[in-house]
Amino acid sequence: MQRHYYISDDLDELERLESELQKQGIKTPQFHVLSENDAEVEKHHLHAIEPVLKKDVVRSTQIGALFGLFGASILLAVAFLMQWHLSAVGWVPFLFSAFVVLGFCTWQGGLIGIQLPNHQFKQFQELLSKGKHVFFVDISQEQQSILDAIITRHPKLLFAGTGKATPGWVVKSQDRFSHLMKVMP
Repeated sequence: MQRHYYISDDLDELERLESELQKQGIKTPQFHVLSENDAEVEKHHLHAIEPVLKKDVVRSTQIGALFGLFGASILLAVAFLMQWHLSAVGWVPFLFSAFVVLGFCTWQGGLIGIQLPNHQFKQFQELLSKGKHVFFVDISQEQQSILDAIITRHPKLLFAGTGKATPGWVVKSQDRFSHLMKVMP
């Protein structure tokens, strides 16, 4: 899958675009609207990006966890090389300390990520602050012609490039979950 970005200042047009995409079989989890005006996006019944995903929490948490694994590994390696584990206390305090280091670094990474815009959307920060909206759609190779045909009917949309898409299995899982929630009473 590949992600296609489009810029617009007209939420009515984006609402029409979403409707056309859905009619052609492109599922709702495949497209999102990124905007600083979430209330207007909600009023237009557009599929907005989740607020937590506007921040770099996930990526920063993963980076923090990597630092934590490195720190925990160093701690355990030092305990082993210095033979501290052979004392009366054994491995328990060192394993506990390694777990604390891992947890702290992971937590700290998440806290840093809350303060940063998502690395995938940094390029749009200036446009968003000017009141523009970013529409992005994740499509498979087979859906490319459908997207191209629909986009030609929306000349006000400005193509803003492509990027890495959400994995297809995630999109399918979201669609199945959404369908399941509608079916359940």
